Amino acid sequence: MKWSLEGKWITSGFGLCLLLMSIVSLISYQNATQLITSSNKVKDTNEVMKNITDIFATLTDAEAGRRGYILYGEQLELKRYYQAMESLDIKVKHLQQKLAEDHYQEQQITKLKFFIAQRIELSKQSINLKQVGKSSFAVQAPIVTQSNQNRSQIRETLSRMQDREEQLLQISVKHSQDNIHNRMLIEFLGTFLSFAILLGVYALLYQQLLKRQQAEAIQRTLTQEKELSELKLRFFSMVSHEFRTPLSIILGSAQLLAQSNQQWTEGKKLKNLDRIQSSARSMNQLLTDILTLTRAEAGKLEFNPKLMDLEAFCINLIEDLQFCNQQQHTIQFINQTNCTHANLDENLLYSILSNLLANAMKYSDPEESIFLILSCQSDAIFFQVKDNGIGIPSEFKQHLFEPFHRANNVGKIVGSGLGLAVVKKCLKIHNGEIYVDSKLGIGTSFTVKIPQLSRNIFRRVGNRDEF
Repeated sequence: MKWSLEGKWITSGFGLCLLLMSIVSLISYQNATQLITSSNKVKDTNEVMKNITDIFATLTDAEAGRRGYILYGEQLELKRYYQAMESLDIKVKHLQQKLAEDHYQEQQITKLKFFIAQRIELSKQSINLKQVGKSSFAVQAPIVTQSNQNRSQIRETLSRMQDREEQLLQISVKHSQDNIHNRMLIEFLGTFLSFAILLGVYALLYQQLLKRQQAEAIQRTLTQEKELSELKLRFFSMVSHEFRTPLSIILGSAQLLAQSNQQWTEGKKLKNLDRIQSSARSMNQLLTDILTLTRAEAGKLEFNPKLMDLEAFCINLIEDLQFCNQQQHTIQFINQTNCTHANLDENLLYSILSNLLANAMKYSDPEESIFLILSCQSDAIFFQVKDNGIGIPSEFKQHLFEPFHRANNVGKIVGSGLGLAVVKKCLKIHNGEIYVDSKLGIGTSFTVKIPQLSRNIFRRVGNRDEF
């Protein structure tokens, strides 16, 4: 299956947009992950800093306990010292676990453990001297000096560890900020490009749509011009043919009558006069149909509905047609309803029914009867014209009401192809409908439906006409 150009554009555009949006989503996910990592890093650093502070505080507490014992000899102070040293060992191990991945901090931990071991040894010496009764300042002074030096070394080591953690935290935060900033920029660019691509695809599709509409408009114009040209050709061909035949008859009959040297019987004179009148009526009907179609197309066909006697109208119409018909078809009028009057345009209704009856007479044998049937319902009037003529081919029914179209089975029967087009136009003004039922070689039935308000339909009740 071949894809249209628009389909390829849409597929490519949306595919690229999906790719960009996937990249943007991935970057957003990475940003979220980076924020979580940074948050965890800050949390770990705070724990390390707190642990370092706790170690120094524990050392201070242990030193206070040792001094209390040396100065006052209280066992509670000595117990305080031992408890502090026990907790110190746990805190140092915890700190070592936290900093296991940092080689520099590992070195500092090693130094710290060494200095703590020195301090423990100095404290043990001081306590032992106290226990043997050598607690004078002179005896304790060297140990105090070494202890103060050791304290400074421990403080410096812990301070370097704190500085290292702060430095690493600043580097991590700066790195995270840079990454997040870059990713946000990429997100913005990705989103902008996605919208730009969608707008671009929309613009291309809109431009293509305009071009297609222009091409279709040109094609419609060309088609209309072609149809108009064909219509004109059929019109002029029809006019030349339909006018030539009656004019030839009129001219021939007039020439025969003009030959004064020939004795004419009254019958022959009347025959030629009938030919002239019939041809003149044919031309008049053709011109009437053309004028009706022209006015209808221009929207200038007059519509003047008024209350009319339906049965009298149908009878007068049949008399007019039979008077003009040379073949003397029998037209039977059947009134299947008690409707007597309705609100209709008499001229348009005359054009509708006269054309239908004329076609029925034209395409039927003179021996066959033609039926005009009147019926009504509460909201519509129905006229049905039935014949037993040649019928209409099924493939022609779709062109039945188009001007200048005639079925391919009419043979040499003269006709303009305008009658049913006139019927359709006149019915349209009445908001009416027409239905066709035809079988080839059997006959045709046209049913005309003209809507009416129930208050505009008179019905015969006894000897009176009522709504």
